[in-house]
Amino acid sequence: MTQRFYLWTVGCQMNKADSEKLAAGFLRLGLKQVDRMERADIIVLNTCSVRQHAEDRAYSKLGRIRQLKAERPGIKVAVMGCMVGLKTDELEKRFPQVDVFARPQQFDPIMALVEEPAEDLGGEFWPRTYAVPEGPTAYVPVVHGCNKFCTYCIVPYRRGRERSRPVEEIVREVAYLTAHGVREVTLLGQTVEAYGHDLPGQPDLGDLMRELSKLERLDRIRFLTSYPKDMTRRILEAVAELPKVMECFSLPVQAGSSAVLESMRRGYTREEYLEKIREVRELMPGAGITTDVIVGYPGETEADFEQTLSLLEEVRFDKVHVAAYSPRPGTIAWRKLPDDVPAEVKSERLHRVEALEARISEELNRAYVGTEQEILVEGIRNGQPFGRTRTGKLTHLDAPARIGEIVRVRIDHAGPFSLRGTPVDALALV
Repeated sequence: MTQRFYLWTVGCQMNKADSEKLAAGFLRLGLKQVDRMERADIIVLNTCSVRQHAEDRAYSKLGRIRQLKAERPGIKVAVMGCMVGLKTDELEKRFPQVDVFARPQQFDPIMALVEEPAEDLGGEFWPRTYAVPEGPTAYVPVVHGCNKFCTYCIVPYRRGRERSRPVEEIVREVAYLTAHGVREVTLLGQTVEAYGHDLPGQPDLGDLMRELSKLERLDRIRFLTSYPKDMTRRILEAVAELPKVMECFSLPVQAGSSAVLESMRRGYTREEYLEKIREVRELMPGAGITTDVIVGYPGETEADFEQTLSLLEEVRFDKVHVAAYSPRPGTIAWRKLPDDVPAEVKSERLHRVEALEARISEELNRAYVGTEQEILVEGIRNGQPFGRTRTGKLTHLDAPARIGEIVRVRIDHAGPFSLRGTPVDALALV
C-alpha cells in the first residue's frame, strides 16, 4: 500500500522552502501527501524557535500526536527545524512519541522512515529534487545558515554557518520552476546578501540576479532577508539596473537606539542604518522597504524606545513587523541578560509601534491611488484575484484575471494593509 505523509510547517519562508523540498522528496519516492495527520503513516513537524508562540504551537501538535500514536503505534513521527539542536537528549525524553529529530535541511534521517525507498538517496538526489510549485511564485533558498550571532537569535545555533549554493545549481532549479509555471522567485537567506562569500570566485547576489535574469520564462525576482552591513553598493546597483528584480527590500533594523543595537550585536549604529536607507532611496526613490522591530529587549529604556519610534517616523517604512522580545534558550541574551522589561510595558510598546505603522502605511498607500501598477496575479480569494506590485504592495482586483498573469491595474482604494484596483483592460470595456 502507498505510504501517506502529513507535513506541518510553522515559521519563516526558509522553513516553508525546506518543507516543500522534503515533500518533493517524498513524492519522488512514490508517497502520497494527505491534509490530515490522522490519515498519515508518516508525520513531520517543521518547527520554529524564533518566538515562543511558534514553539507552543508545535507542543500542541505533539500532544495530539502522542494520543494518535497510542491509537496507531505503527505511525512514524519526525520533528525537524529550529527546535532541534545539536543535542536531542532532552527532546527525546520529553517527546518519546517522536522517532526522528532532524536539524534544518537534514532530510536523510526523515527519509529513512520510508519503507524500502524506490531509489538511492545519495549523490544527486537532493540537489536535483525540486519543490512542486503550486502557483506562479516560489521561494528558492540560496544561502543557508547565518554567521551574525545577534544576541537574541537562535538561528545560527540551529541552521549553522553560512553556506551558499552554487550559481549553476540555483539557475537549474529556477529553470525547472519556470518550466512548471512559476513566474516569480524569491531568493532566500537569513542574510541574503551574504550569498557567495564562501564560493570560488566569490560571486555576489547581484551576479546571481544577472544570471537568473537571462531565463526567458522568469518575469520577477525578489529577495529576503537583507542585512545592512552585507548590502553593498554593487548589489544595490544590480537591483536598480535589472528590470526583472523588484525594487522591494526587507531590511530589519530591530531597534532605533544605537545603545540597544550594540547590546544586540547587530553590527551597525542607528546612523549607519539610516545611511543605508538613504543609499537605497538615492538609487531607487520609489523602492518599497519593510523592516522588523523588537520591543522590550533587555535594558531597553523608554528613551531607547522613543528612538525606535522616531526612526520609524523618519524612514516611513511600507510595513513594520514588530514582536515583543522573548528569551530564547541558548542565545547570548538568554545566557547573559535579564529579561527585565515588564510584560505590560512590552505589550504597550508593541501596540504603539503597530498604531504608528498602520498610520504611516495607510498614508504611503494613499499615494498609489490613481496610479497604474503592474500586478502579478498570485491567486484568487473569495472570488477576488490578488497579487503584488513591484514594491510588494498586496493588491486586490475588482475584475476577473488569470492566475500567473501580469496585469496593469489602476489603483482605486488604499488601506493600511492593502490596495484595491481595476485592471486597465477591464476599464477599457466600460
